[in-house]
Amino acid sequence: MALIRKFFPLDKNYLLEEAQLSLQDTLLTLLIDQVKSEFEQRTNPLGLLDEFSLKIRTYNCQNLKPLYNFYQNMAAVYRFKYSDNQLEFVWDGSDHQEKYKAEWASTFNDWISEFCNQELFIQAVLDLTVFLPDNRHADLVENRMNNFMLRQFGVKLHKTKGLAAMKVA
Repeated sequence: MALIRKFFPLDKNYLLEEAQLSLQDTLLTLLIDQVKSEFEQRTNPLGLLDEFSLKIRTYNCQNLKPLYNFYQNMAAVYRFKYSDNQLEFVWDGSDHQEKYKAEWASTFNDWISEFCNQELFIQAVLDLTVFLPDNRHADLVENRMNNFMLRQFGVKLHKTKGLAAMKVA
C-alpha cells in the first residue's frame, strides 16, 4: 500500500484515496497516450514522420514517477472539492472501492480531456515524459503543472499547509 498523505484538515476519506492510488499508473499511462494523440492532431495532422514526431509517437513510458506529484495533487483536489469523508450507502451492491474507482477514473478522464485543450498542459506533460533527460530534475515543469492546477481549480498546494482555496482573477 502506498503512503497516504493528508492534503487538508478533513482529508480523511482513506478508501477514496486508496482507490485513487491503485489507479495511478493506469490513469497516467492513459494521460500520456491522450497527450501524445492530441499533440499529433494539433501539430502534425498529416501524420508526416520527422525525427521530432517520431520521438513522440514511439515514446513508451518506462518511468511514470515524474507525473506522480501531479496525479496525487489532482486526486487531492478531487477529494477537497468533490468528496465527503463520510461513507454513503451504495445501493447497487458494489463496494465503495469499486464505486470510488469508477467515479475517479471518469472524472480524471474528463479533466484530462479538458486540460488537453490547452497547449501549455500538453507541453508540460511532454516535458515530464518524452523530453525529460535522465539527469534533469523536473522541478520547473512540476511548478508549471501546479500553476496550471491553480488556474483550473482555484486551489493552491502549499508545502506546509496543504491545499487551500484561492481566488483566481
